[in-house]
Amino acid sequence: MRRQTIVVPETAQGRVDRFVADVSGLSRSYVQKLISEGHVTAAGSAIKSNDSIIPGWILELEVPDPIPLAVEAEEIPLSVVYEDDDLLIVDKAAGLVVHPAVGHQTGTLVNALLARDTEYGGIAGVQRPGIVHRLDRDTSGLLMVAKHDKSQASLMAQLKARGVKKTYLGLVLGAVAATTGRIEAPIGRDPNHRTRMAVVPDGRESVTGYRVRERLGAWTLLELDLVTGRTHQIRVHLAAIGHPLAGDPVYGNGTSRRGPEGTTTLFLHSWRIELQSPTDGHIIRATAPLPPALEDVLNGLRAEAGGFMGVAPHQKGEPA
Repeated sequence: MRRQTIVVPETAQGRVDRFVADVSGLSRSYVQKLISEGHVTAAGSAIKSNDSIIPGWILELEVPDPIPLAVEAEEIPLSVVYEDDDLLIVDKAAGLVVHPAVGHQTGTLVNALLARDTEYGGIAGVQRPGIVHRLDRDTSGLLMVAKHDKSQASLMAQLKARGVKKTYLGLVLGAVAATTGRIEAPIGRDPNHRTRMAVVPDGRESVTGYRVRERLGAWTLLELDLVTGRTHQIRVHLAAIGHPLAGDPVYGNGTSRRGPEGTTTLFLHSWRIELQSPTDGHIIRATAPLPPALEDVLNGLRAEAGGFMGVAPHQKGEPA
């Protein structure tokens, strides 16, 4: 059990749950749970989450030791491209499900993370890695994992404020006309197919930026900036503008679903990520090269074209 005494300053105001979350670094939902269980008191008296904070209060916060996660650790190959005391950034392989769920209780990224010699300080009272965002099963590349509550709260706040810069590489069908562009189209549940997402008038604001990285005949390799983070956002947006991703079985058409010769999975890769350290705010940057299978697809297209069809001027070689 970890205990902390918090003296409320004279300038404090607002709800008690929000104040305690800000001071402790715990998530607000976990603080609400602790308050409901009597682990946060004011001068020994019980309080409620929606109570107004009172300057001069002396709050006692008790954080129980985290309980083990009821998920089996599994030795699954895992590429870690960055690690510190706060977080991991892993390069997820295509085909790897991120979190255990119905139909995928084993063989997930979480199972693999638990098998590492890593100390997880507890996320909302459970000793587990903190998954703050996800990648589709068939999308490869970079994914952040928090090691403790404070880190998770920081990463989630950065994501909400659009402070995390995430750039993907995607191969799309067709010659994308504009060298750079921005897709702004609301995304929500497809009214005709409830398991899919779609551009719909009453959907949530969704923004994707793109730059042409390489033109390869009937295909275009794009760099894609995920400004917002809606479910299947990149896949939906690209299909909506008539350039579906290669190898996409859900949002593609016949040609794009098959992809160029050698395509065996969705051609979408989380390539670069930039964020602030939860501890001191310094900038953390990580990149992950395309998996060999995706690079082979590009090399096949280059060979067909007799060399590069056209690369954005600033992106010959290593991108700027």
